[in-house]
Amino acid sequence: MSRYVFKVPDLGEGTVASEIVAWKVKLGDVVKEDQPLLEMSTEKAVVEVPAPVGGRIMSLAGEPGDVVAVGSELVVFETDATAPAAAAQAMPSAAAPAGKPVAAAEPAGAVARRVMASPATRRRAREAGVNLAAVAGSGPGGRIERNVLETVLAAAPAAGGRGRRTAVEEQKVIGVRRVIAERMSAAKRTIPHFSYVEEIDVTELERLRLHLNARLAKGVPGFTYLPLIVAALVRVLESFPQCNAHYDAERNVIRRHAAVHVGIATQTGDGLKVPVVRHAESLALPELAAEIRRVTAAARGGRATRAELGGSTITVTSLGRLGGIASTPVINAPEVAIIGVNKAVERPMVVDGAIAVRRMMNLSSSFDHRFVDGFDAAAMIQALKERLERPAMIFIEW
Repeated sequence: MSRYVFKVPDLGEGTVASEIVAWKVKLGDVVKEDQPLLEMSTEKAVVEVPAPVGGRIMSLAGEPGDVVAVGSELVVFETDATAPAAAAQAMPSAAAPAGKPVAAAEPAGAVARRVMASPATRRRAREAGVNLAAVAGSGPGGRIERNVLETVLAAAPAAGGRGRRTAVEEQKVIGVRRVIAERMSAAKRTIPHFSYVEEIDVTELERLRLHLNARLAKGVPGFTYLPLIVAALVRVLESFPQCNAHYDAERNVIRRHAAVHVGIATQTGDGLKVPVVRHAESLALPELAAEIRRVTAAARGGRATRAELGGSTITVTSLGRLGGIASTPVINAPEVAIIGVNKAVERPMVVDGAIAVRRMMNLSSSFDHRFVDGFDAAAMIQALKERLERPAMIFIEW
């Protein structure tokens, strides 16, 4: 018998340890080379780890949620295994005659017991639809007394009513959800957030969006607000570089970026991910819209690479129609600003002294008060408001 020890691999980006998310094999399984063994989580993504060799699984190190160091023992294979472990388990027991399978042991209490109760108690149970066999008797010999039955009936939901729910489901916080929890906690613990909310009249932006969509060929995805907002944000950040920055806590240095790498907060089946549109400053509106669609689709489908899930310099978060009136988004460290987009709705507004129906949207944004002053944050959002309310300014130098 040959023994092969597979150790925790380096999953990239200088990781020194990874978290076990889920095993795809169990002890005794016979696997083929490159067959998926388990899912492991880095800080950026969940990675599927394949078997380096074929063979039978002899030992597995760790449970889901355990963080294991790179280079430590993970799986031990018997590499000359040729038959599934199940085959050995299917052979007749030496203690049983050949040809007579051994039945699984009956669980305790599986044998039907005789119900002991008075005729009156039985009648009451029938009227109430209670199976006395399921009631534990407390009288002599397990006899079910009337008071016990009444207690059971009192705890049961009334006819036509709704029963009480007592179940509690526990889920271990692992994988991407654990990373999200740790990052959010760290961000709120270490960054002095302040939020600024402003309402934007997007009536003209909506007209532009509908006009652009009407010009698209059939089958081409239409523009949403998001690429228009990102296009305006890119232009505004030229005048507010302090908001397109990273704080390097180890060096105590602020790094202002000329490039605008926009993180798009995206809800996925694994939790919140932030795929990145790189060099948004260099993309025309159709290219920007296409890249936003591409990276968010990759994140939702679990196809985004580690490189696509990191390196943003500022993040935009939007819940679309679920965006509510206002929010207080959490900064995506080491960034210093996040722009939150709330839903757009038609509301009566006073325009030039008259009531008019306008399409309004709130921007709810958060800033790191250590490095972005309140005045600068407000000025940036007002500059963004001006371009969104007069959308021609998104596309001209000003």
